[in-house]
Amino acid sequence: MTERIVATFSIVGYDSQTKEWGIAVQSRFLAVGSVVPWAKAGVGAIATQSYANTSFGPRGLELLAQGKSAQEVLDILVESDPERDKRQVGIVDSQGNAANFTGESCFHWAGGITGQYFTAQGNILVGEETVQAMADTFTKTAGSLAVRMLKALEAGQAAGGDSRGQQSAALLVVQDGAGYGGFNDVKIDLRVDDHQEPITELKRIYQVHQTLFAKRS
Repeated sequence: MTERIVATFSIVGYDSQTKEWGIAVQSRFLAVGSVVPWAKAGVGAIATQSYANTSFGPRGLELLAQGKSAQEVLDILVESDPERDKRQVGIVDSQGNAANFTGESCFHWAGGITGQYFTAQGNILVGEETVQAMADTFTKTAGSLAVRMLKALEAGQAAGGDSRGQQSAALLVVQDGAGYGGFNDVKIDLRVDDHQEPITELKRIYQVHQTLFAKRS
């Protein structure tokens, strides 16, 4: 099986009031939601991309659950990976601390920005403007965590986005007991696997989700 690069941009965020953690992501990659986003209520959230090491998701959440900070977990994951130079990772821990990493071999443009309660990162982007737009929009936007991340994703695309175009997008938000029937922590788990305008479609199905399962944000 040919290994495909998960060239993408994403934002990992935390809401200190509602105790929600989440990830919003877009990529020129089929079904990006099956690879990049990982989160657990009360623990944190992780985005793993660019020749993604998917073990970073469950292993990173396990380390976060032990009380390690986002930076400590990032250091452990990166140090243990012999192909770290190809990886890109963003982490927000249980306290909202954020950290990210971009390997030296990630394709240009690649990089990330951290701020209070978020980290934005991307690779094979038109330019740095994409992550800067995500950071600025997340910081300045009011509303729920889901709304803020979706608007950040939309702003990232408007600023240039993935230099190869669009294909898929996903939104994952967790909160203790917020899953269907209260049986798990998955509050929102929406995916657009293959679409010409995946962010627009993700926003549409988010509104459908809000109509059916929650109050509008």
